[in-house]
Formats: sequence, C-alpha cells, structure tokens
Amino acid sequence: MIREITRNDRDSFLRLSDEFYKSEAVLHDIPAAYHEAAFDELMRSKEYASAYMIEWEGEIVGYLLTAKTYSREAGGLVLWLEEMYMRPAYRSKGLGKEAFAFIEALAARENIRRLRLEVEEDNVRARSLYERLGYRPLEYGQMVKELG
Repeated sequence: MIREITRNDRDSFLRLSDEFYKSEAVLHDIPAAYHEAAFDELMRSKEYASAYMIEWEGEIVGYLLTAKTYSREAGGLVLWLEEMYMRPAYRSKGLGKEAFAFIEALAARENIRRLRLEVEEDNVRARSLYERLGYRPLEYGQMVKELG
C-alpha cells in the first residue's frame, strides 16, 4: 500500500531517509538537519514537495519523495521522482512497480506532462526497472552549483 505521509510518520521518514542517503543509490550522505528540514517542508505545504509512505503487511518499508517544476520543453508541469527508497528485504516483491503505477496515476490526475528521475550509472537494478517501465536516458548531463 502507498499512502500520503503524515506527521505521525516523522520517525519512520527520518530513519528511511537516512538509510537511503547512506546507501549506494546516492553519491554522498547529507546532514541530519537536511532530513529534518525536508520533513518540515513536507508538513508545511505540498507546493514544492510531496511524500508517500510504502507499506508491506502494515509495516512502513519505504517512501517516495516528489517535487514539481514547470518546463517549457515538456509543455507544462514535470513531476520529479526525487527519491524512491525501499528497504532491501522488501525489494523484488512488486513494490517498485506498484510505486510507479501510483506515481503515474497521480501524474494523470494532476495533469503532469513529464515524469523525471535520476539514477546512478552503476545502479543496474534500478535502471533496468526504469527502462522496463518506459523511462529513457536524457541526452544531456546536469550541472549544479551549491549556494549555501
């Protein structure tokens, strides 16, 4: 089951978020304050970001974090799948496909024009799932500049 995050999910979200950022799926860890700030923003408003908890037999086993942007290139709103994390013991149970079906249904309801995500080049398992679901690599790279 996938459901919207609530204030009662704080400890679970912070624990899962920390696990995700300590995993091989990301380039580097982030400070604990960033996890807390993300949760606070999720509770403040759905303007920029939304999160969903993934449950298996009543236990919270993962989460999805999304963000919206506007893109002229896409002709409208873009939903970024910022993070998708599932505890290793719960992978290969169909929860990834369920999560993407949930996100695509959400996108359809909200008139989203494009879904976008990032994946590490060496994350073969995730890349394979995304490709099977119809995602394709972009032909350009991204650059960032940290401001603080």
